[in-house]
Amino acid sequence: MAAVAFLLPAGACPQAAGAARGPRIAPQQEIVALLTAHSARDRPSAKAGAAGFVDATRPITAERTVLPVLGQAVDARGRFWLRVRLPGRVLGGAPPHPTGWISASNTWLSTTPWHLVVDLKAREVTIYYAGRRIRSYPAIVGKPSTPTPTGQYFAEEIVRMSAGQPGGPFALATSDRSQVFQEFDGGPGQIAVHGLDNLGGQLGTAESHGCIRLADGAITWLAARIEPGAPITIRAR
Repeated sequence: MAAVAFLLPAGACPQAAGAARGPRIAPQQEIVALLTAHSARDRPSAKAGAAGFVDATRPITAERTVLPVLGQAVDARGRFWLRVRLPGRVLGGAPPHPTGWISASNTWLSTTPWHLVVDLKAREVTIYYAGRRIRSYPAIVGKPSTPTPTGQYFAEEIVRMSAGQPGGPFALATSDRSQVFQEFDGGPGQIAVHGLDNLGGQLGTAESHGCIRLADGAITWLAARIEPGAPITIRAR
């Protein structure tokens, strides 16, 4: 088990799908798997400025990197480009939700029907499948001094935690990063959706370092279904 350094400090009941009105969610999200490492550009051109660099695999699980696709373009030479969400922080530290253009070569396109919405005010995680709300779970979110950043993100990798690690039994490592911690316990200040093992806490409160905690049953259900590249919306309402 690789070391996991999310923002961790030293039982969920699903709700009916039609219970509360939520945001409009698209029935599917186009995603792209990287077969090789890619340089991201700020425009769809090999001569454009650098927007980042993306490895072909993720650092914790070594699984294939999968990114949400936001757009497509063809340059003057007929080469195809994809506008994608990027993992981590953008070069220079801003904007907070980095995107860039990558070459479509050495990639594999597909779609995902899954979308997670984290409502910080309600302290709740709602799961959508094919655009339909299928269940919601109460959550613990970031406290005021270490808030959970809002915005559009995605699941970078799904991590099975070892028995002694805090936050098990599973964690969805997201592309979101703390606005307070540039690093945490050797990690990049990464926000995760994870369980309560070796942590505890009262669901429905704001007491974490920025991560989103769910009951063990809820995170286990998610880990069996959510795939890398699935979009995650975090909103304050």
